[in-house]
Amino acid sequence: MTDSIQRFLFKDLDIRGQHLNIHQAWQKMIEDRHYPPALTQILGELTAVAIMLANGMKHQGKVSIQVQGSGPVHLMVVQVTHSLGIRGVAKTNRTLTTQSGLDALLGDGQILVTLENTQTQHFFQSYVPREANTITEAFENFLSQSEQLPSKLWLAATDQTIGGVLIQKMPTTDHHDPDGWERISHLSHTVKPAELIDCDAATLLHRLFHEETVECFAAETVQYDCPQDIENVETMLKSLGETEVRQILADEGEVVIHNEMCGKHFRFNKSDVDRIFAEPNQTQQQH
Repeated sequence: MTDSIQRFLFKDLDIRGQHLNIHQAWQKMIEDRHYPPALTQILGELTAVAIMLANGMKHQGKVSIQVQGSGPVHLMVVQVTHSLGIRGVAKTNRTLTTQSGLDALLGDGQILVTLENTQTQHFFQSYVPREANTITEAFENFLSQSEQLPSKLWLAATDQTIGGVLIQKMPTTDHHDPDGWERISHLSHTVKPAELIDCDAATLLHRLFHEETVECFAAETVQYDCPQDIENVETMLKSLGETEVRQILADEGEVVIHNEMCGKHFRFNKSDVDRIFAEPNQTQQQH
């Protein structure tokens, strides 16, 4: 299976939807993180929603979903670019055992969605109401209100795969068939978590809606995107100042910068530090 998200449309009803099924990109995102199952589930579901929000962005930018609070999971961040590159991280302040549901895991944590347009440097931010105890219900309500389109959402996540289906009722749906939205919603409710995990779009949509006319659009590929931008790290070290960086080097034997979002460590020895803080004319002479 490919890591992809695909739009679809019930042509006779004017109901639109999205289906996603992500394997390798998701596995790379949580590789070596050792998240417990409950945390893997909510981070995976947040990632699925962020991908759906980013799919079809009309401008360069990214979608970010961030959670901060007093619960055992005190920080989660997911980012998806306009080209559907994903990355994210979760942090806990205590061991997770039997906790499940947003209330137990996040405490009073607020869910913030940020849409960033990097072409205009404009941001749009909105809080997701915590009226429900699952990511699915919270974002189903959020999408229905923010887009003013009745929305239904199904999500599933394991340490191997994230899957999801979103359907949305368009303003003209009832003109096509007054019972159409209720019928499609009822059929969609029969989907099982295992089907969201295991089935590609064609298989699942046929299984659920084989008596309906469904048009599927071209699938978009989702990739893990956490570039190791060493130049930015070196710029950050320069901003700390040579005296402080060399003191860290003397105390620790090396300078280690941890990129929590990507789960990567950047290590700098004396030669690296000498190069970073070399005078420009010295650097040119070395070349």
